[in-house]
Amino acid sequence: MTPRTLAVSLLIVSLVACTAPTRPDPAAGGEARAPRIALVLGGGAARGFAHVGVIRVLEQEKIPIDLVVGTSVGSLIGALYAHHANSFELEWTAFSLERTDIFDYSILNVGMGPVKGDKLEAFVAAKIPVNGIDELKLPFAAVATDLNRGTRVVLDKGPVARAVRASCSIPGVFQPVAHQGRLLVDGGVVDNVPVAVAREKGADIVIAVDIGESVVNYNIANLMDVTLQAVWIMFNANAEFKKRDADIMIQPRVGSVGMMDFSQKKPAMQAGIEAARAALPEIRARIAAWQTAESARLAAGR
Repeated sequence: MTPRTLAVSLLIVSLVACTAPTRPDPAAGGEARAPRIALVLGGGAARGFAHVGVIRVLEQEKIPIDLVVGTSVGSLIGALYAHHANSFELEWTAFSLERTDIFDYSILNVGMGPVKGDKLEAFVAAKIPVNGIDELKLPFAAVATDLNRGTRVVLDKGPVARAVRASCSIPGVFQPVAHQGRLLVDGGVVDNVPVAVAREKGADIVIAVDIGESVVNYNIANLMDVTLQAVWIMFNANAEFKKRDADIMIQPRVGSVGMMDFSQKKPAMQAGIEAARAALPEIRARIAAWQTAESARLAAGR
């Protein structure tokens, strides 16, 4: 190895080492621990491909993720990532997803929704072949809504596929899901960017991704369009105040991507990449500030 090559190698190592917070051994004692960082992924149907871009950047920049919480499509992308904890596997799986993998219309029995949801559950079960949420590589929670009681339901135990299906069951479009003794619909009804759930699960720093940039839609031509638009307006309205508790809010510019437009995967992902890169200085500053405060707290307690 030439001196020049050695110098370049040492520079790369030093840069990589500086990108992520240290995670000291708790047994060493007295040293500030790294913060528990949660990634919260909001709902937004096809705009969810932006989440993939955000995760790619966080992984590349070695920002550790200790917990994933998702609503609706955020639960789908979040579960896929929590399974492998690998952005390459996530991209491969996410980009194989088509509208036909999700929408199984029931012509003869519309019931409480024209879309059954069986295909979505089967897709998740095939891509995440584990028995329960507790077997995922990363701690994960999907957020749904109890249709009878109007309350938030946090799904962090039981079958992954069923939890994701419930979290994604847009009311009026998907049939509600009977799960764990409740009748469940999309979590976006009560909490579309579930920052509070991450806090309740012990997150020190919450990085939230909101893909609700715009509700403007001039292409409303049928009952399905009306239902989706009305639901989307409601989801965004209820998220407006709740998402403010995030430490870092990443908002990809996906306003031009329609809720059901699966032809815009790459632009949506690129929007996620760009938004995450723009947020990196703030993320690193928050981590550094938290560690400084933690060190001071430990010093004061000695």
